[in-house]
Amino acid sequence: MLANIVVEKFIEGGWVMWPILITFLLSLCVILDRSIWWSALQSKVRGGLQEKAREALGTGDFATAWKLGENTPEPYLANLREGMSHANTSMLAAMQLHATHLIEKAEARMWVLSTMITLAPLLGLFGTVAGLMGSFAAIGSDQLAVTKVTGGIGEALIATACGIAIAVLCLLPYNFFRKRVSVLRSSLERWINHSELLVRSAKEHGYDLEVFALQTQGRPAPKNKA
Repeated sequence: MLANIVVEKFIEGGWVMWPILITFLLSLCVILDRSIWWSALQSKVRGGLQEKAREALGTGDFATAWKLGENTPEPYLANLREGMSHANTSMLAAMQLHATHLIEKAEARMWVLSTMITLAPLLGLFGTVAGLMGSFAAIGSDQLAVTKVTGGIGEALIATACGIAIAVLCLLPYNFFRKRVSVLRSSLERWINHSELLVRSAKEHGYDLEVFALQTQGRPAPKNKA
């Protein structure tokens, strides 16, 4: 059966197959972890609520925008609420800091995949060298030399093939996740810049977000902004 063949080839690959197996399991865990994280993030995104928040900002209806971001897992609205709560100091800095934390979560454990892309083929190459060394050592030693030589070469090929296969397994998801991180970063930058422009536009029409931020904190607004 297939399972028996896999076990047989694993044993033929020699001791180096054990560290190769560890790299495979680590890579698989990270791929599953990142897939679950991105799926959870995507399920929280609500384009309709984002549009309502933008409309509220543009018209100076800060209370509505604030309520939309209240107790919500929606990442963009949470980012906006973070900025609004610090509008009296620096809305832009607060939103950028919040976005940075989200990007860091998106990039979590990506270094593992990056490492395995390089490490797995090197382990396979090490297995190749070890197998060939064993093959050459067996030449001329006894009547079973031919069997030992072919076994050593087979060990070398199995280890190399497994190392390359794991590298490919890691490379494709790694590039996919890196692309998603890049898209998320660009999307957050557009969201932050657009929000700042809307707040400035509202301020030109007499709606000051800084005053609203002070009021939500229970602090009196400055007289020159009342």
